[in-house]
Amino acid sequence: MASDILDFYPEYAATEKLDLLRQSPYGYSYLDEQNHVYLDYGGAGLASRAQIQAHSTHLTSVTLGNPHSVNPTSRTSSELIDRTRAKILSFFNASPEEYAVVFTANASGAARLVGESYPFGKRSKLAMTADNHNSVHGLRCFAQRKRASHVYIPVTNKDELRTDTKAVDLALPSLKERRLFKRSDPSLFAFPAQSNFSGVCHPLSWVKLAQDRGYDVLLDAAAYLPTKKLDFSIIKPEFTIVSWYKVMGFPTGVGSLIVRKDALGRLKRPWFAGGTVKVATVGLPLQIMTTDESSLEDGTLNFWAIPDIHIGLEWLGEVGMDMISLRVRCLTGYLIRKLMSLHHADGRPMVRFYGPTNTEGRGGTVAFNLLDSNGQIFDERIVAEESAAYGISIRTGCFCNPGAGEAAFGVTKAALEPLKKAKGDPSMDEILEIIGLASFGAIRVSLGIASTVKDVDIFLAFAEKVYKDRINDTRGLEPRHGC
Repeated sequence: MASDILDFYPEYAATEKLDLLRQSPYGYSYLDEQNHVYLDYGGAGLASRAQIQAHSTHLTSVTLGNPHSVNPTSRTSSELIDRTRAKILSFFNASPEEYAVVFTANASGAARLVGESYPFGKRSKLAMTADNHNSVHGLRCFAQRKRASHVYIPVTNKDELRTDTKAVDLALPSLKERRLFKRSDPSLFAFPAQSNFSGVCHPLSWVKLAQDRGYDVLLDAAAYLPTKKLDFSIIKPEFTIVSWYKVMGFPTGVGSLIVRKDALGRLKRPWFAGGTVKVATVGLPLQIMTTDESSLEDGTLNFWAIPDIHIGLEWLGEVGMDMISLRVRCLTGYLIRKLMSLHHADGRPMVRFYGPTNTEGRGGTVAFNLLDSNGQIFDERIVAEESAAYGISIRTGCFCNPGAGEAAFGVTKAALEPLKKAKGDPSMDEILEIIGLASFGAIRVSLGIASTVKDVDIFLAFAEKVYKDRINDTRGLEPRHGC
């Protein structure tokens, strides 16, 4: 069907290099060798064989040691870590005079660093979009402990799951005048550059809007970066959280907090650890913290894995982020068009979308449910099991984004209120029964660097063959263990 996609997206032809990489023994040929269709780039990126081979060479060609020393192996580790920090700043077009790179275990760890260290006070405000990953929603716990207020900015367009800039504007009153009269403490605005649920790309102009009102900004870039660029010479958030395995597949277990140096000093750790202090004494309970990014890096860094970020960014540079973005946009539009064309024999649609049904202001993540011939949603657990049996990797569930999910399924605050009275440890099925929902899950197809039109066609053929003119039947399904 390659000619079919070219009818709608002739520019797709310019991404032929990615087809060659898919077939190449140093690229992603293992997918076809394993007869696997991978459509879960929102869950994890894929590493090329070139990256893995470079990692193997790295393991056998250098000797590394704990970087907290000046011996030869330690110096080598430190040099590789410093080189990777510089490469990351270059990837963001960020000046080393203005930004610092903090290494964390993952994006969630980066968010936690900000939450536990941010100087929330009684007169602080934490503003968050409802459309956020749970790792960002968790910031409210830190704000509540310090008696700061927090407010959610709702999804205002329920069809496309977008949030209008006017809603952001209303939720962020200026703090500058209040600070003149000492009626405001530092305040934070947190939002994702791209929704991990719907693929909606929120306006990056919100960064400056919030900063002009006196707020620091935490930008969740985990879902955005695998297919798009962020330029920190233009967009200048105080804090940005990154998950590297989502960007390049490998290494896992390493994320980053990219922090503006003028905001670094505002973060005060609630504890100290090895590597975060200049000196700690026992005779006198005293510790003097370091003042650079090391103050946020507990213990010994993952000095074997961090250099793989440099390798991965080199690989992405050779492939070209613009080409990846173009391909994903074309495939996303093609997927949506084809899903919209699926109908049962009586003309009823087979798909219900959650998010934009075009390629404007969105990424390569498409959320939807398949509908049976009576218009009822196929339980996502059925689709998860049956797609897996076909060798197709997709994601099902609520994707750790309750705000977008509540908007998508029309869950109101009133519907959630009875959960306060739930006793004991209710199961996920019991929670759904209390809310009044048969399901809170969706299907998420997400595209990335090695995606091809063949992958999309295989999934579409599977969906039509297995679910057309079929009735949903949930008998025999395993209980839900979580969202």
